[in-house]
Amino acid sequence: MNSAHSRVVRLIALFKFLKSSLLIAVGLGARHLLHRDMASIVGHWVAMLGLDPGNRYVDSALQKLANLTPDKLQRFGVVSFIYAGLFLTEGIGLWLVKRWAEWFSVIITSSLVPVEVYEIYRHPSWIKCLVLIFNIAGVGYLLYRIRNERREIAES
Repeated sequence: MNSAHSRVVRLIALFKFLKSSLLIAVGLGARHLLHRDMASIVGHWVAMLGLDPGNRYVDSALQKLANLTPDKLQRFGVVSFIYAGLFLTEGIGLWLVKRWAEWFSVIITSSLVPVEVYEIYRHPSWIKCLVLIFNIAGVGYLLYRIRNERREIAES
């Protein structure tokens, strides 16, 4: 494998590490908020960030947070840690440029694309679109790499 391919695979690994880090932070945040007074915590953050509580987006977010039960918050944290573990496994394997990690990444990332598309449909944002584009590009590149490497082995 040439170094250009290794660099691209490692770039994909860094993206996986970033997603894993963010999900770990979300999981830790959810765990930290368990059995706390959500209204006062959220009120503090709204005031600290200088947000207008009357703004429809802020108000909608406040209502959703107010409806979070400890059970929902705990499940949210656990799911965040599970996905973080998957992304961390992908990232480590890709960083080490392992064939199993390329296949693992293709399978996991491809299986999450429909969920990402649904989320973009429900609540569009440029960040979600950017993540979807990076994921599709990563899967496409890894499939291209796997296919070309197989062809090179067959021709040898």
